[in-house]
Formats: sequence, C-alpha cells, structure tokens
Amino acid sequence: MNFEFPTKVKDLQARVTGFMEGNVYPNEKVYEQQLDEGETRWQIPPIMEELKAKAKSENLWNLFLPESERGYGLSNLEYAPLCEIMGRSPIGAEVFNCSAPDTGNMEVLERYGLEEHKKQWLEPLLSGDIRSAFAMTEPGVASSDATNIESSIKLEGNEYVINGRKWWTSGIGDPRCKILIFMGKTDPDNPDRHKQQSMILVPTDAPGITVLRTLPVFGFDDAPHGHGEVEFDNVRVPATNILLGEGRGFEIAQGRLGPGRIHHCMRQIGVAERSLEKMLKRVKERVAFGKTLAEQGTIMADIANSRIEIEQARLLVLKAAYMMDTVGNKEARAEIAMIKVSVPNMTLRVIDRALQAHGGGGVTTDFGLAHQWASSRTLRLADGPDEVHRVAVAKMELRKQVRPDFN
Repeated sequence: MNFEFPTKVKDLQARVTGFMEGNVYPNEKVYEQQLDEGETRWQIPPIMEELKAKAKSENLWNLFLPESERGYGLSNLEYAPLCEIMGRSPIGAEVFNCSAPDTGNMEVLERYGLEEHKKQWLEPLLSGDIRSAFAMTEPGVASSDATNIESSIKLEGNEYVINGRKWWTSGIGDPRCKILIFMGKTDPDNPDRHKQQSMILVPTDAPGITVLRTLPVFGFDDAPHGHGEVEFDNVRVPATNILLGEGRGFEIAQGRLGPGRIHHCMRQIGVAERSLEKMLKRVKERVAFGKTLAEQGTIMADIANSRIEIEQARLLVLKAAYMMDTVGNKEARAEIAMIKVSVPNMTLRVIDRALQAHGGGGVTTDFGLAHQWASSRTLRLADGPDEVHRVAVAKMELRKQVRPDFN
C-alpha cells in the first residue's frame, strides 16, 4: 500500500478541514439551540440548510459516490480521510451530503435503479433537497439473521402490496424524508433462503404507512433524523419500484452494506480523534492532588493507549478501502467484517477514557461525549452485530489452506 494520498485528496483534506473549522464546529451549538427553540424538535434547524448551501457552493458535495459521473469520482481509499474529517462532528456528514442512510440509498439507486427512479429520487437526493430511510430490521424477529425477515411484498396486477412492521428505520423522523428502501419477502417458500427477499422503493407518503414512534438511543432522540418503528399496512406501489428483480434483496444488501459499513468506520475514526483531543484539552486544564491530570500516570496511559488504538484502527480501515477498490467488495469482506468489529469498539474505549477524564461533566451533554458514546455504541449492532461479523471472519479463516504441521 502507498500511504501517500494523491494531490487532489490532500487538497480536499485541506478544504474540508478548513470548512469544518470555519463553519461546522462553530455552529454545532447553534444547531442544537435552533433544534430546542423550534415548535418541535422534528424540524430542520435553519443553520443546516445554510451550511449545506455553502458546502455545495464550494464544491464540497457528494464526495462519497465512487465510479459515477454524478459524484466526485473518488475511490473508497481516497474518500476515507475526508469521511474521517466529517465524522469529527455529529452534524458534519450531512453538511456535505454524505450522511447515512442517504449515501447507501443513493448508491443503490445509482447501481440498481431504473432511469425513472434516478430522476424521481436520486437526483433530489444528490441535490440535498430530500432525505431517505432504509427499512430492514424488524421488532418481531432476530434481525441479526436477515433471512428471518417476515414482512411481505406481494405482486397484485401491476402493483406490489407491502405489509409488515419495521423498526430502527433511520431517517424516517426527518420531515424531508420522501423515499425509503424496504426489504421484505416476495417468495417465502423458495428453498434458497437468500432468494426469498427483495428490495423495493416506497414513497413515505404512500397510504398505509404509519410511524408508530421514534426510538430513543440511551435517552437521546436523535432528532430531527430519528429512528422509527413503522407499520406498513397494505401499502401499494407500482411494480416497477422493485429493485433489480424479485429475490435479489440479499444481493443488493451486500452491495449496499459494504460501503455503508466502511463509511461508518471512517467516521468513527474522526469521532475517536476528536474525543482524544477533548481529553487532552481537559487534562491539561484540571489540577488534582497538586498536579494537572495530564501528569497523572493513569491518564498518561489512557492517552497513549488511545493514540495507539486509533492508529491501528485507521490502518485497518485504509486496508479495507484499498481492497474494495482493487479486488472488490466480495474479496474484501473479511476486512470489512474486521473493521466493523474493531473500529466501534476502539472508539467506545477512547470515548470512555475521555469521559472519565472529564469527571462528572463527561456524562452530561456539555461536552458531547455522552451523545457520541451512545451513537457509537449502536454501531456494534447496526449493519450486523459484532457476533455475526466475528463468525464470518472465523469461517473465512477456517476455510484457508493450513500448512502441514512438521513439529
């Protein structure tokens, strides 16, 4: 691997960093204030649209989309350092139109959507005019095994009829959310359990869709984005809304979740970096038992361990990105699984050390660490729990040719 990024990436790193320092970080508290001051927390703080317009005007927009004339044309490896910088702020990714689940949904539409889908949904998503959601997980089954999904998608004439209940439908609380991708069974009796499911485009204003509630995450509502529990009761959409064809849901999921997983991990490196920076600032300022916290041996060990773990995690993420670019997502599946386990766990350790260094202040909302811990903890479950990824890595290891034991 060449650890030197090309000139265009270095330039973008400098520009994104400058934009974050000049526009995003100073407005994080403005965003929260506007959210709290509105009639409801489920409306968009005006500062977000202002920041998006500014980022778009500076051509710092849709940096995520590889191999497409609609995006910036960056590879996964080239996008990695930029995604890390955006991840340093809880509002950073959206400012550049690079936030989940929109990025994954846009990639699905780009790869598998019809031209009419792209015109109706992809183009306004790429413009940042609307947002989207992804409906896969269900409350009634163990969704770590996605073949358990019970929601139905049945063809009736020239329409599909959709029934089921989903939850953790991220983004459904956003008033700009206009389209979602729904995964359900079109052929529940197929002997191949991985060909029973399909994905279909569902407009959020379709009759029969009811958001039953938004789910808090460790007490945080994540407004105005939100994670919804959603009922689908005889929801009808055109038959042309099926993506790629019946029985192709798992195929699409693998194409979608690979980039989604690595983007989460890229952002998590940024979360860990900023948490460590907050810790460093705090321990230099606070004095206990006659010397600063920075001079205490246990704190110094926490700082050193955090730096070591961040560097290790970043290298593994960059390797995974490099392999996705050079040999494809399928061949990189072990590396993707490994980062999906290692990076959120690393980030949680770093945030926890920063929390401890902040004392009682760390568990408040004053420093942003508690919210980042809660968000990062969800990533040990989102896009597949740690246990599933560990099993996948172990199986791939066991399939490798083992050298004879000459001892």
